[in-house]
Amino acid sequence: MAEDRSREQALSRVGSVLRGKWKLDKLLDTGGMASVFAATHRNGSRVAIKLLHASLSKQEDLRSRFLREGYVANKVGHPGAVSIVDDDETEDGAVFLVMELLEGESLDARIKRDGRVPVRESLRIADGILDVLIAAHNNGIVHRDIKPGNVFMTRDRKVKVLDFGLARVRESSAFQEKQTRDGVVMGTVNYMAPEQARGKTANIDARTDLFAVGATLFTSLTGQHVHDGDTAMDRMISAASMPVRSLSVLLPDAPPALVQLVDRALAFERDHRWPNATTMQGAVHNARVHIVSTLGASEPPPAPAPPAIPPVDLDFDNSAERSGLDSSMGLSFIDEIAPPETSEVVVSDSMVEEAHRKR
Repeated sequence: MAEDRSREQALSRVGSVLRGKWKLDKLLDTGGMASVFAATHRNGSRVAIKLLHASLSKQEDLRSRFLREGYVANKVGHPGAVSIVDDDETEDGAVFLVMELLEGESLDARIKRDGRVPVRESLRIADGILDVLIAAHNNGIVHRDIKPGNVFMTRDRKVKVLDFGLARVRESSAFQEKQTRDGVVMGTVNYMAPEQARGKTANIDARTDLFAVGATLFTSLTGQHVHDGDTAMDRMISAASMPVRSLSVLLPDAPPALVQLVDRALAFERDHRWPNATTMQGAVHNARVHIVSTLGASEPPPAPAPPAIPPVDLDFDNSAERSGLDSSMGLSFIDEIAPPETSEVVVSDSMVEEAHRKR
């Protein structure tokens, strides 16, 4: 299987030295797009190496998008955006990024282990995500792929936002991005805003990220996704055409401030969402104060135990879906719908409308 070959190839690199300076000490994870290693520089500093698979490194568009992640992450200028300290190419032509080495776990791993995250902790994490997004949006960067797999909590409880590989950057002399054409869907289905699911590129803005923060918070609190459906296409149709259910449906005893925070972030119409990350962060702070004042040390009753959450990242070859690996180190597309060799899904309004009528 493809994921087995990728893992075998990644394991074969352990112990090797890239460009005479980065020794690969341990394979941390691998997916359909890339592998991540713990590594040591010849000067003794410890880092993480994110290595695009050699076969994909031969595709110029993927190489460029992969390397671009580092430039965008560093442009954010916030300690919560994982810093990229170097990029290069292995002797056999695979491109890689050198990143700060994080110790802790992703929010996705936490949800899969515990089913849901307590309210106070979920709000603390949302606060950290929004703090990074304030800096990103102020620098003209829309992340476009906020999700639990791209949110990391370090052992000292800092929140880090990963993977700016899909970020859209306001055009400037230093950061030119070819405009993605309408009808091309990029992102992760379970956290997509309606305009993103419909491929309306011109309509994607900071409020698209805020929808994804709301969807991430919804999943963190309930252990369930905002969009229903057995397949990625079903969930994409829901995302494109159906308003999201209220948080109160799953957490009927949740404080009103919490329900308002999440429901407004998940509004179907962009103009009905929080207008910017700063305002939404203020709502998070208000919800935290309200919960402390009304609930004290108690928590709302947990949601009923949900079924096992399906993998939230879809790789080009669906390896994450088959193996259960967290592929947050790779680029994320809704590739369950597309042939393995493609990196985009083209969706027309008529396709979505016709599929919705058949539901």
